[in-house]
Amino acid sequence: MQFKLNMIRVNFLLLAALMFANTGFSQQTTNVTGKILDKETKETVPFANIVLKSASDSSFISGTLSDEQGIFLLEDVHAGSYLLEISSIGYTTYSKPEYFGSLSDFIDLGTIALSEVAQQLEEVVVTGKQSTVSGSMEKLTFASEDLQVTRGGTVLETLGSLPGLTVQDGKIQMRGSENVTILINGKQTALTGLDGQKSLDNIPASGIERIEVINNPSSKYTANGNAGIINIILKKDKNLGLHGKVDLNGGLGALTMRRENYPGIRPQFQRTPKINPSAAINFRKQSVNLFATGDYLFNQTLNKNEFVTRTYANGDIVNQQLKRNRTTHFITATTGLDWELGKQDLINVSGLFGREIIIDKGDQPFFTQDFSENTRLWQFLEDEVKTTAIGTVKYQHLFENKGHKLEAAFNYTFHQEDEKYFFDNIYPQFEGKDSFKLISDEHVYDFSLDYTQPGPHGKFESGLKVRYRDIPTNMTFQPGFNSPLDVSAGGWANYKEFIPAAYFNYLYEIQKLEIEAGLRLEYVDLVYEVNPDHPTYKTGGYQYFQLFPDFRMAYRLTDQLNLSLFYNKRVDRPREVDIRIFPKYDDAEIIKVGNPELSPQFTNHVELGLKRASLNGFLYFALYGKFIDGTITRISTIASSNNWIYNVFQNAGKSHLIGTDFIISRNWNESIKSDFNANIYQNTIDAYTVSVLYPEQQTIQIEGQSIVSGNLKLTNSVVLSPAFKFQVQGVYYLPDILPQGTISDRFSLNAGLNWDLLNGSSLSFSAQDILNTMYIQKQINGNGFSYSSVDYYETQKFMLGYHYKF
Repeated sequence: MQFKLNMIRVNFLLLAALMFANTGFSQQTTNVTGKILDKETKETVPFANIVLKSASDSSFISGTLSDEQGIFLLEDVHAGSYLLEISSIGYTTYSKPEYFGSLSDFIDLGTIALSEVAQQLEEVVVTGKQSTVSGSMEKLTFASEDLQVTRGGTVLETLGSLPGLTVQDGKIQMRGSENVTILINGKQTALTGLDGQKSLDNIPASGIERIEVINNPSSKYTANGNAGIINIILKKDKNLGLHGKVDLNGGLGALTMRRENYPGIRPQFQRTPKINPSAAINFRKQSVNLFATGDYLFNQTLNKNEFVTRTYANGDIVNQQLKRNRTTHFITATTGLDWELGKQDLINVSGLFGREIIIDKGDQPFFTQDFSENTRLWQFLEDEVKTTAIGTVKYQHLFENKGHKLEAAFNYTFHQEDEKYFFDNIYPQFEGKDSFKLISDEHVYDFSLDYTQPGPHGKFESGLKVRYRDIPTNMTFQPGFNSPLDVSAGGWANYKEFIPAAYFNYLYEIQKLEIEAGLRLEYVDLVYEVNPDHPTYKTGGYQYFQLFPDFRMAYRLTDQLNLSLFYNKRVDRPREVDIRIFPKYDDAEIIKVGNPELSPQFTNHVELGLKRASLNGFLYFALYGKFIDGTITRISTIASSNNWIYNVFQNAGKSHLIGTDFIISRNWNESIKSDFNANIYQNTIDAYTVSVLYPEQQTIQIEGQSIVSGNLKLTNSVVLSPAFKFQVQGVYYLPDILPQGTISDRFSLNAGLNWDLLNGSSLSFSAQDILNTMYIQKQINGNGFSYSSVDYYETQKFMLGYHYKF
C-alpha cells in the first residue's frame, strides 16, 4: 500500500510540474478543394496554380495545380488563417483571405471564377508541400507506434494502456463505465460484440494501425453505449505491387504464484505459454487491390483464481475458492478486394472467418469457517467453440468535388456459440455427475447508406442504418444424482431485434468558432420469446422511438487555447446475454442469471473542456457529468431453500457520475516524452427498490451509494536511438462502488521496447504487471448475507516478438 501511495505522490508531483510547462495538442489538418472556372465562358481552367500563404507574413505554405477538370486539392492543411492565391496564364490573379478549420476531412470552396486579362502573367511554380498528422474535435487518435507497452499482446491489453481507458473484470471501461461500443474499421462485429464488448482478451493486437477514442460520439455513430466509442483501425497496405508482413509473438504469463490453492484441488496454471503467429499479404495492380490476413493465438491463462468468504445473518460462514485454468485456440482469417470502377466508383468485397476454442478446467472447494471440514467439491470442464463468419459488400461513389461521396454497405454475420459443461458434484456422502449444452446461432443483417458533402466551412452528413438480428438459443440440462441444476430453467429462447435509424449531422467552422450539431432518430423493436414451460419468465421485450441529439461548440480563446462544450443523449440496450433466462453454474453457489424483463437505460451527457496547443505536446482538461435513468446492474439475493447467492440483472433507477478528465503530454526533447492522465469522478447510485423474480419472487430495497473514484496513468517514452524505443507505464485505480458493494484500489507497472533491425524487420518486448500487483478485491453486502473476495487471476505477462515487412 505504501508503494501505491508513493506512486500517487510521484504522479502528482509530475503533474504539478507539467502544469506550468508549455503544452498543447498536435496540429490538426484538413484537405481543401475547389473548382476553377472561366468567369465568362463557364469552362474549366486546367492547370491553374493554387498557392496558400500565411496570413501573418505571406510566407509560402503549400501549393498545387488544378487538374484537367479544373479541380484542385490542397492536402494536410493546418487549421488557421491563410491567403489563398489562384493564377493562370491569361487570367487575373485571384486573392482572398481564408480561414480553414479541421472539423471536416475536406473543405469545399465550391466554384471559383477567374477573369481574363489581355496581358500574359508569369507562371507560378509550386515548390513544396507540408504534411502532418490529422485530428478531430471529437476524438483522440493513437498510432500503433505509441503502444510499445502492449506490443504482442491482446486488444484488451492494448486498449487498457491508453489514456482514459481502464480494464476491470476483463472489460474496457471509459470514465468508470463498461458500456463502451467497440468498432472495427468503423463497424460493429460479432468478434468484439454487437451489443457490448466481448472476447477482447483473446483477439491479437498485431494488426492494429491506430485506435480512435471517442468520448462524445456524433449522431453518425450508433446511439448504443453511454461511455463512448472505441474505433480500431486495422492495417491495409495500398501501395502498388506485392507487400506484406509476418509477425511471431510468444511469451509466458503467471511467472509467480500469488496465493496457494486450498487443499484437495488440481494445480493452478503457472508459467503459461502464449504463441501468436500472424501474416498479412497485399497485392495491388492498377485498379484492383487484393488482401488477406491470417492470425493464430494459443493462450493458456489462469483465468480466475478467486477466494471468497460468505457470511450469513444466521451465523453461517463459508470459505471457497474458484480456480479456472483456461486454454484458448483462436484462428482468424480475412480476405477481400478493392476494385476501382474508374476514378469515381469503388467496390469492396471482404470476408472474415473466426474460430475460437476455449477449454476451461475448474475446481471449487467449499470449507467451514475454520477449514476443519471440506463440505463440497465442484469440478467442471467447459468445452466451448465460437464460430464467426462475416461477409461484407461496400460501394463508394465519389462526386466531382473532393470529399463529396455516397457510400452503401451490406453486411451479413453468422455467429455460433456451442458450449458444453460437465460437472462433478462431490459431497462427503455422495458424488453426482451433471452436464448441460447451450447452442446459440446468431444471424445479423446490416445495411447502411451514408452521404457526405463538404462545404467552405465544414460538411453535412446524413445516412440510414438498418439492422435485423435473430438469435435462437437452446439450453439442454442432463442432471445427475442429487443434481443442483435447475432443469426447469432450460429449454429454448429466441431473441429478435429490428433497428432502423436515420441521422443528420452538420459541422461548421470559422476562425473563432467550431460547431457540430446532429440528430439521430432510432426505432427499436425487440422481442424475446421464451418457451412456455419456463417456471419464471414469459415472452416479453420492449419498443421505443427516440431522438438522440448531440451538440458540440468550441471557441478559440487564442490560437493555442480552445474552450469546448459538449452534449449528447445515449442509450444502453440490454445485451442478449443479459436477458438470457438460463442460470450459469461455472460458480456453483454464486450463480448468474439473465432477466428478459430488462429495459434500456438512457444517459444524458454534458462536458466542458479546455485544450491548449503548442509544439511540445498537448493538454486537455474536462469537467463532465453523466445522468442515467433506468440503470442496469446486477442484484445479489439468496433463496429461502439454500444459502446460494443469485446475481440477476435489474433496472435500478437513477444514478449519476460527475468527474474530471485530465490528459497532458509533454515532449521534453526529441528523445523523451511523458503522458499523464488523471480521471477522477464521483460515482453515485440512488436508493432503489426492485422486484426479483428468480429463483423466487422477492422485493429488495437497496440503499444509495456514493464514492470518489478514478484512475491515474503515467507513461514515459524514450527514444534511445532512431531504431530503439522504450516505454514504461504505471497505472493506479482508486476504489470504486459496485452494485451492493465496493472494489478496492489496485496498481500495475508495465513496460515495452521496440528495436528496428535491417531489411524491414524489428524485435519487440512487452511486460504486463511486472510486480504482479494487479488483483481484484471486492466486498458485497446483501439482504441477510455479505461476502468478500480476492481474485488473483493472471495479470502478469512477458512477450517477445519478431516482425518483418516486405
